[in-house]
Amino acid sequence: MNSSASHVNHHSFILTGIPGMPDKNPCMAFPLGFLYTMTLLGNGTILAIIKVDRSLHEPMYYFLSILALTDVGLSMSTLPSMLSIFWFNAPKVPFDACITQMFFIHSFGVVESGVLVSMAFDRFVAIRDPLHYASILTPGIIGKIGIAVIFRAVCVVFPVPFLIKRLPFCHSNVLSHSYCLHQDAMRLACASTRVNSLYGLIVVIFTLGFDALIILFSYVLILKTVLGIASRAERLKALNTCLSHICAVLLFYVPLIGVTMIHRFGKHLSPVVHTLMANTYLLLPPVLNPVVYSVKTKQIQRRITHVFQRRKNRV
Repeated sequence: MNSSASHVNHHSFILTGIPGMPDKNPCMAFPLGFLYTMTLLGNGTILAIIKVDRSLHEPMYYFLSILALTDVGLSMSTLPSMLSIFWFNAPKVPFDACITQMFFIHSFGVVESGVLVSMAFDRFVAIRDPLHYASILTPGIIGKIGIAVIFRAVCVVFPVPFLIKRLPFCHSNVLSHSYCLHQDAMRLACASTRVNSLYGLIVVIFTLGFDALIILFSYVLILKTVLGIASRAERLKALNTCLSHICAVLLFYVPLIGVTMIHRFGKHLSPVVHTLMANTYLLLPPVLNPVVYSVKTKQIQRRITHVFQRRKNRV
């Protein structure tokens, strides 16, 4: 490839909408717009209800607020490039803009995993020591946990932009997704990416993998505690408080595992399948988490119903 092409490719990437079917991109504009609108409305409603209703000023709902903010942040990280491709048919993204988006997507992904671990700890404390629950998880402690989760994410993702910037790009500059990911950009480099691959693997193992083990261990302890409760009704009540969190964990980790397995073993599959799974991993949890917590959490459900009834009575 000539030097001018190499120079251009190094300073920009071409994002992909629907692989092999660029003419179908406009068909996805409104469904994606609907998903982003639902994400903002759903998480915004959760945040507003928790802020207004003083009865929800408890540790569980503070953690839920952090999860909602993280979901909004993750959605907003992918929004610019999604709009660019599907609404304005402008797939070209500057190199530095791509790296910036990459940083935020991976950071919010690690933050979300950390928040889910924090919520597992919250459920463990609530069931194991309900009398001291509020005194153990004070707003100050929750704030420090939130800061620690964000700090960890920034620290582990911070080297990624520099690892990408050091690579020469002289092959194709066409990415396989509608947004910038480290593993996607890395494969376009025309030099060894061993350091990038090794660092990416270490980060995944010691953040997402380690978090998954902590969550699993937390639920083993929760189950052990619940089985020690004499009353069957109390056992069911205790487990019911965990259902929303279990759903949130599954919404995050099942698509993540699916993406990983397809990336590792599904190279023969259509690029559309890879794109669909990647989009599911990034877009589905922020949309469905508010729905899960609204349906499974009676206090939030009651408050939403109350707001709608009041508006109906006004009409």
